Amino acid sequence: MRPTDYSPPLMCILSFQWQPDASIPLVLAANRDEFYARPTQPLHLWSDPQMPPLLAGRDLKDGGTWLGIHRHNGRMAALTNYRAPHLQRIDAPSRGRIVTSFLAGNQSAEAFADALSKRSAA
Repeated sequence: MRPTDYSPPLMCILSFQWQPDASIPLVLAANRDEFYARPTQPLHLWSDPQMPPLLAGRDLKDGGTWLGIHRHNGRMAALTNYRAPHLQRIDAPSRGRIVTSFLAGNQSAEAFADALSKRSAA
């Protein structure tokens, strides 16, 4: 590998403070470290009848999200990454579908993570 072939790893950061009894129960701050050319929509209420009713940003390339809240059941999910662009697989599925799948479902976070782990190991 030549020095010009390498891009430094990128990563998302998510920070939150959760105090359910406070006047502001959740404070959330995040960055989305992604390819700048990837088309996205900022935080908005989704109105797509094929998707769950979310308050989230949206990946316009693959339709998922990196952070969202289900408008009716209060489920919240976020996904961060640590990515080395030189190792990127073009056949890899979009990670944003993990977030929308969890938000649309009714499994506990533990059951969802267990099922995801089994599926990814296959």
